Amino acid sequence: MESEEKQSIVIFPFMAQGHIIPFLALALRIEQKGYLINYVSTPLNIKKLHSLIPPNSSIRLVEIPFNSSDYGLPPDAENNDDLPYNLVLRLLEAAQDLEPSFRKILAEELINGQRKKPVCIIGDFFFGWLADVAHDFGIFHALFSGAGGFGLACYHSLWLNLPHRNTNDEKGEFLLPDFPEAGKFHVTQLSPSLLLADGTDPSSIFQRKCLPTWVNSDGFLFNTVEELDRIGLTYFRRKLGIPVWAIGPILLPVDERAKLSKTSGITPQECLEWLDSKSPDSVLYISFGSQTTISASQMMQLAKALDSGDTNFIWVIRPPIGFDPSMEFIAEDWLPEGFVQRVREEKKGLVVEKWAPQLEILSHKSVAAFLCHCGWNSVLESLINGVALIGWPIAGDQFYNAKLLAEWVGVCVEVARGISFEVGHEDIRYKIELVMGDNEKGKEMRRKAQEVKGLIEQTVVEKDGVKGDSLKAMEEFFSAALQMQEEETQLMEQSN
Repeated sequence: MESEEKQSIVIFPFMAQGHIIPFLALALRIEQKGYLINYVSTPLNIKKLHSLIPPNSSIRLVEIPFNSSDYGLPPDAENNDDLPYNLVLRLLEAAQDLEPSFRKILAEELINGQRKKPVCIIGDFFFGWLADVAHDFGIFHALFSGAGGFGLACYHSLWLNLPHRNTNDEKGEFLLPDFPEAGKFHVTQLSPSLLLADGTDPSSIFQRKCLPTWVNSDGFLFNTVEELDRIGLTYFRRKLGIPVWAIGPILLPVDERAKLSKTSGITPQECLEWLDSKSPDSVLYISFGSQTTISASQMMQLAKALDSGDTNFIWVIRPPIGFDPSMEFIAEDWLPEGFVQRVREEKKGLVVEKWAPQLEILSHKSVAAFLCHCGWNSVLESLINGVALIGWPIAGDQFYNAKLLAEWVGVCVEVARGISFEVGHEDIRYKIELVMGDNEKGKEMRRKAQEVKGLIEQTVVEKDGVKGDSLKAMEEFFSAALQMQEEETQLMEQSN
């Protein structure tokens, strides 16, 4: 099919790395199906995206104007990750004002002169207003979540109901009124803004304006697997009454992931050579993601746990909470004296600053467990490789991802919550040995992780003419979008 004959799709994520990257992974996946992708974002985010687009890709990056200074934000602050926590809400609010500019771009650049309108607009769940824009132009609209179904369901229910405000439970436990099957929650699983929310605060006002708009969409795409995440997906089917498609796992290719880091603490070859020297299922991989970190005291306790135990490990370490970014980060300054040199000489551990080749590490036969923040991308990367998890959620949906994995899937043990959680090195060491050791609990978790790996593999393959669930879900999504496009075309022909 010649490029001019290809149909197009518009993709528009919120301006945060945790949204931009999953949307790019989705764009690359959809491009493989023969569609032209128009990827919309603000100028500085587009500038960064150029380096992530593979040379053989035809994805078109479309700039939408945005001036951060108009909203009391620092100059050139166009990404959630460039802002302190107290300004994130302001960026979310500012992003709602992108609607007029998007309408103009859609009419003048993405539709005008084109033989056919875009098949679909796939938008961020923080851009619920996109559904009305799409429908005004007669275009199918779908939401996309890089988060899992269960995690986002808990987020949705918590913000709309604020159930923790109505409990007198001395233990700090409560249920979600419209999601009771999710089980009990605890106040330690709430972000600071949610914990303080009372319905009249700015965060509550934004969420209660944004979340109800999801019902206006024509469908909801999730980067997850149906059988793994059915409880959360079922919640949205019940609450929104629209199709919900589990199309995951969708991950950025290895080459593009490597470009995300400006500095690498270790080469893939060095890392793999070290892993090759270890026996199967003997290494713990530790990373809190590219945007998340723990406190200095927690970092010290984790190091002491590793120092006192016999577990082999690779620890990707980033500056702790409160670290002055203008200063040079030297890991040894934040760890027990001689720790880095000692574990290296003993060939027990590698301490890697800032970045390591995560997918290559998790896919290595010597890795048995992953101690992480339970961000959904990290969860998927762990599970597609059959690696059990030790959960240390820090913020947002990470708390609920850890809950799903521990209580429903059985592949995770939680060791701490957030950056103010007091955790001793003895408890950390106990949890590590519980998951990795030669005991019934550890064996069962690792067995289940391998089981989940097989389950995920089945969803993305076609065997004997039968497609896996994720492949079928993607087909159903395209079928619904193309049907609406055909109906709109017929209406226009009839009116002419």
